[in-house]
Amino acid sequence: MLKILIVEDEVKTAESISQALSEEGYETATAYDGTTALNALLNQTFDLLITDIILPGISGIELCREVRKINDTMPILMLTALGSIDDKVAGLDAGADDYLPKPFELKELFARVKALLRRNHHHASPILTIADLTLNLDTKTASRGGKEISLTAKEFALLEFMIRNQGRVLSKDLIASKVWGIDFESGTNVVEVYVNYLRKKIDKDFPTKLLHTQFGLGYILKES
Repeated sequence: MLKILIVEDEVKTAESISQALSEEGYETATAYDGTTALNALLNQTFDLLITDIILPGISGIELCREVRKINDTMPILMLTALGSIDDKVAGLDAGADDYLPKPFELKELFARVKALLRRNHHHASPILTIADLTLNLDTKTASRGGKEISLTAKEFALLEFMIRNQGRVLSKDLIASKVWGIDFESGTNVVEVYVNYLRKKIDKDFPTKLLHTQFGLGYILKES
């Protein structure tokens, strides 16, 4: 399910957009200020960001700039009551992909959301890489240094999530939620078990290690 973050300080507006998108089949999360939104984007994976310009904390413009430092492909739709050309240009220059002035009809919002998600999907490469490790999303195969690596479906899903978030420390509960679709319980070690499976397959026979443990925090996929 595609996940959308809605950043809007008007609670009723945020709830209305969230409910409407949920009814269209999207998973949604809301933030009512720019700082909370940025923290969410740093710690979770979203397929689309919808943000107002005028926000408590950091503005929507600054939020776009910060997002583009860590993610240059996620679509960003900017909503605002400010309708001038200068405001539109400022938003697009900051990294927004589209701009929708308030007030707007929900059907127009749906159309913009679908177009942005479709465009991003078409532009997305089926090949994910880090160092000499390659993951092919079309053929569901992996290789490192030209050597094919056999992965189970769950190992593949785990590696895909980690490679999409390379350079970020991923907590065990976040991994469990995104890869297994469950709320992490401290009594289970399923994440540790599968990380160890993965480490043996992608790191054991190679001098440069990519999968690292950050004790007390989680795991990170990065070049040493």
